[in-house]
Amino acid sequence: QVQLVESGGGLVQAGESLKLSCTCSTNVFALRSMAWYRQAPGKQRDLVAEISRTYTKNYADSVKGRFIISRDNAKNILYLQMNNVKPNDTAIYYCNSRPGTFPWGPGTQVTVSS
Repeated sequence: QVQLVESGGGLVQAGESLKLSCTCSTNVFALRSMAWYRQAPGKQRDLVAEISRTYTKNYADSVKGRFIISRDNAKNILYLQMNNVKPNDTAIYYCNSRPGTFPWGPGTQVTVSS
């Protein structure tokens, strides 16, 4: 049973930064494309950023230039550095494979005040 646990969220003001982490229990973490997703109340879950097994990165237009996705394969950790956050970034942030085939974790809440 693969387990994903997100952490690092919190309340932050617009323009500030924070860093999210996701620990993944699978032994094949390094072989999988991974991604960050987010879901705001009343909205669908959207792809925020993804990073392939070869470290190719893609970002949603809404976060491009502000967020940086990275991974530590030795520790099975996925990161999301969030810079210059905006109120519309407010959501629950989840990590998963790309596509999201692992069981979803609890997510971590990010709330950006204006």
